[in-house]
Amino acid sequence: MQSVLNSERGTYKKAFAAAFPHTLPVLAGYLFIGMAFGVMIQEKGYHVLWAMFMSLVIYAGSGQYLAVNFFVPGISFLQIIFMEFMVNIRHIFYGLSLIGRFEKTGKKKAYLIFSLTDETYSLYFLTKTPPGVPEDQFLFAIAVLDHSYWILGSGLGALLGHLIPFDATGIDFAMTALFLVILTEQWMDGANRRSATAGLICALVCRILFGEEQFILPAMVCIMAILVAGRRMFESEKSGEKKEREVEEHAG
Repeated sequence: MQSVLNSERGTYKKAFAAAFPHTLPVLAGYLFIGMAFGVMIQEKGYHVLWAMFMSLVIYAGSGQYLAVNFFVPGISFLQIIFMEFMVNIRHIFYGLSLIGRFEKTGKKKAYLIFSLTDETYSLYFLTKTPPGVPEDQFLFAIAVLDHSYWILGSGLGALLGHLIPFDATGIDFAMTALFLVILTEQWMDGANRRSATAGLICALVCRILFGEEQFILPAMVCIMAILVAGRRMFESEKSGEKKEREVEEHAG
């Protein structure tokens, strides 16, 4: 029994070691946008521990940014539920595309669903499970590391906001900036260029048709339909890009 436990601990260590380099871009992003959230909530008069607690149990970047604006009288509970649902509705489409991959994750499945953010979702598709590492542990390691970065950033931001007061006007743009970085990374990765292009076209067309206030949900539906319908094409693009890289590595 002890040998089994030791073996499992060893595979988890290997999974975290393999996942960590892939999460470094998220670490850099989450520290800063987490700090931005921490500063915002500290300005409302809340303790650093509240910032970290929200990031621990809610863990919804844009949702938490929005929630800060709810800390005022006159906002009904139903309004909060509706607004948070609309902001995070894209996660429904994320989940649909991960049903097969999460199927064999066992008890980790609940946490993997809870911890699914835009950045973690992006890593699930940009990275491949290394040989010798169980996929469920690799996915779990990515989720845990990203979550810990967000909690750490939130705490640091609230602490620094308390120690060094400054004008936080416009700081909430940090979340949008991170989304742009993720899009740029996917565009530069040739294996994801078609899917990134499809997303851009859907967003642009829906923005024109539905306006800036209503285009997000139709755009997400459009993107998901294209990704599902063109799944084989996108997978062949990734495999083709992988073969080209392997040829270049061998040639080098």
